[in-house]
Amino acid sequence: MKTERHNSIKLWFDRLLSKSLWRQFLMLGAVLIAALGLSYLLLSWSGAEWKEFCKAKDLNQWLLPIYLLIDSNALNTLYSGGHVHGWMLMVSSITFLFGAFVFNGIIIGIITNSLEQRVRNHKEGHLHYLRQGHYVIMGYDEMVTSFITHIFEKHPKAYVLIMTSAEVEDIREKLLKSFSEELMKHIIINYGHRISPDAYHDIHLEGAEEVFVVGNHSKPEHDAINVECVDSIYRYLSSDGMTQRPSRITCVFKDLDTYAAFKTSDIFGKLGGLGIEFIPYNYFTGWAKQVFVKRKYKDFDNPGKEYEYPVVYGKGITPDDKRYVHLVFVGTTNFAVAFAMEAAHVLHFPNADKAKTLITFIDVNADKEKDEFITRNRHFFEVQSYRYQDLSDPDNLGKSIRVPASVFNGKDADFLDVEFEFIKGNVFSQQVQDVISQWASEHNEKQYLSIFLALADQRENFVMGMNMPDDVYAAGVPLFIRQSRSDNFVTNLRTADMRQDDDRMSYSVVEGGNVVTKKRQARYANIYPFGMNETAFSADDFSLKRAKLINYLYETANYETYKFQGILALDATPDATIWKEADAYWQKLTVALKWSNLYNSYTIRTKLRTLRAMRGLDIEDEHRDYDMLTDEEVEQLALVEHNRWNVEKLLMGFRKPRAEEDKYVHPAHAADLSKNKKLFIHHDIRPFDQLGIIAELDREFSRYIPWIMKMTERNT
Repeated sequence: MKTERHNSIKLWFDRLLSKSLWRQFLMLGAVLIAALGLSYLLLSWSGAEWKEFCKAKDLNQWLLPIYLLIDSNALNTLYSGGHVHGWMLMVSSITFLFGAFVFNGIIIGIITNSLEQRVRNHKEGHLHYLRQGHYVIMGYDEMVTSFITHIFEKHPKAYVLIMTSAEVEDIREKLLKSFSEELMKHIIINYGHRISPDAYHDIHLEGAEEVFVVGNHSKPEHDAINVECVDSIYRYLSSDGMTQRPSRITCVFKDLDTYAAFKTSDIFGKLGGLGIEFIPYNYFTGWAKQVFVKRKYKDFDNPGKEYEYPVVYGKGITPDDKRYVHLVFVGTTNFAVAFAMEAAHVLHFPNADKAKTLITFIDVNADKEKDEFITRNRHFFEVQSYRYQDLSDPDNLGKSIRVPASVFNGKDADFLDVEFEFIKGNVFSQQVQDVISQWASEHNEKQYLSIFLALADQRENFVMGMNMPDDVYAAGVPLFIRQSRSDNFVTNLRTADMRQDDDRMSYSVVEGGNVVTKKRQARYANIYPFGMNETAFSADDFSLKRAKLINYLYETANYETYKFQGILALDATPDATIWKEADAYWQKLTVALKWSNLYNSYTIRTKLRTLRAMRGLDIEDEHRDYDMLTDEEVEQLALVEHNRWNVEKLLMGFRKPRAEEDKYVHPAHAADLSKNKKLFIHHDIRPFDQLGIIAELDREFSRYIPWIMKMTERNT
């Protein structure tokens, strides 16, 4: 017990000294007071007439001990030229030596140690500087670079605070590979745990502009800790006396199922009550949006430079087009699944009655992966059939078979404009290569083909990308290659091939006895990288603003006539008023409805290109985007919108009602059956021509696309 008590005292003493510079000087002050007291007592006990000595020297008796302690020349100055009692000289000498030790040794040591400690604390992230107006990133992994880049693009002079429990110096070295010394001056790294409210106080979380809860993807408990972190942030920001709060919290989810759950769950709806916008983000889905919606990726090695992804539906699809969009995913990894799901949400066209969008998975374990995918999206496959083909056994090659919908049939089935196909086989096998060659030969004639190499092994993706069948390269099929880090090699290959002149791309053949010159695509002119960690995050504020406007239109609609406010009434309302009301409506919205509006917003770009194609324009020609739509254009886009909505609802967990639940089958009980929506049973999941008056809302929305575009442009 005695040893334990002694150790605890030493522990207390060491912690006291190591806490801060001021505590060290406070300790020095205590030593000085003790030394003065000891010096006074020694002089008093010495028997010397030191008080008379002080009077003779016209010196305050309290100053003598101080002079002896702090003045290295005190003995010479005080005692020169006079007789001093031996005891007084001895005591004075002891006091002087003690003072010399304290002030020449301890003070210098404390100052030196304090400076070293402050430098060490700075390097280890224990010093805090930022109080408000900064951006906070909680956790660290390779994606953090993309979040910082995003912040600096919006606010070049912003300060970014990274809070992490990893080694601060190691992180600083990693960031130096991506950011200049000048930018690094705006990046502060603090040590701390993202679920600790004490750490929130240190970094002044309440004064931050935005918070990004990133975590570390390599940790299996990543999503659970991030959820706990957001919950801890809510408790901290909702505490009494908290007057400042961030405007937005973006939380990264690693698992696709966790991410999907947050699209329909209001777990963090309470943040809206604090005026904070909660945005879930998934790495895989985020990349899918970059490819299909924004169609851009950043050059990691050249900050500020961006490249465009190709449009996967060619030059636009009109109602009479018989070609279909065909996306092929090699592997059923998280990337492949996320991309397929986002494609199903956003790729909808007016020729669905002739050609549905086809999404194909090729995998050696297609049987198992197929069952898991269907289970995840069971309500989709209740109404939609799918294709299956086994190319794994060369002696028993089966033709593609169609597996019917699991619940519905007849007019209640196969009305969706997206379908899936699962092919069992190795992509390197001759059987699969032959099928890919056949698809490539139909590119731009029967289908718009795109191939995504999305295996977990980056090397395998690259090997496949460099060794596809010749027909793929010759036809100019877009080939997307998953890369974990830099896009440099793939981008440089494409750029080099695109620069090749016409003569090098021309070749001759003999047809009918005559030599004919033909031209082919450069081999790697259509390869594109995706999935790079350092450029993963790409915010889409345009889509968010459009989503808020879409919701505003529905919130202010007249549901007796199924009409929105008139354009004249909207134009007469100040923009600031509309945006204020739109933000207020958005804050009150459930998570599921927010996502519904967002997915609608994501498809506006696709609808505009469809509209341009229908008008005979180039799909990038924007000069008529604000024109009013004709009745025919409205009807076609309304059909597209309802087809999109059907897929969205089924993939987000809603299901088509059975006959006994359907208000269209039992109109006398429509009021009661309509309540089933609360349980994710939606009666409007059906073909467009089977809808009632509610179809007018799809037509209204289509008419207002130009207004949504103008409002977004004016307020950017």
